[in-house]
Amino acid sequence: MFLLHRLPREPSAPRIALWRALRRLGALLLGDGLVALPATARTIEHLEWLAAGIEEQGGSASVWVARPSNRIVGERLEAQSRDALDGEYRALMREAELVYADGEREARRALRRLRGELRRIASRDFFGAPSGAASRAAVERLARRGAEAPA
Repeated sequence: MFLLHRLPREPSAPRIALWRALRRLGALLLGDGLVALPATARTIEHLEWLAAGIEEQGGSASVWVARPSNRIVGERLEAQSRDALDGEYRALMREAELVYADGEREARRALRRLRGELRRIASRDFFGAPSGAASRAAVERLARRGAEAPA
């Protein structure tokens, strides 16, 4: 599924807000004004909502449900999405391991923050990034340590 959009350069706030919303959804930037997401009820609804907002801001937008012309193109887009999220999972895993190793005083706060970040990343993980399971395990290891620590 694609969102084809164009927004005026000024003011920049709507462009920034759009970029942030697309990032939260896990959209792949394919070119200037063109992003892709897997077509699910949730992503279609979000992109249609964003398209309406773009038009309210004086821009133009359209949502397209499409499929790749061949398997290789689809696999390349999936790999691109997995690779982007894999980096985020690995960074989260390293942070969880650092908190675990340091026995950080604020471990509960860090755990809450890491769990939230894990949920945000997982909500965009449409194709199963390789480090997802290891990241979840690192956060749960930290959680078990907190449960075992004396209060």
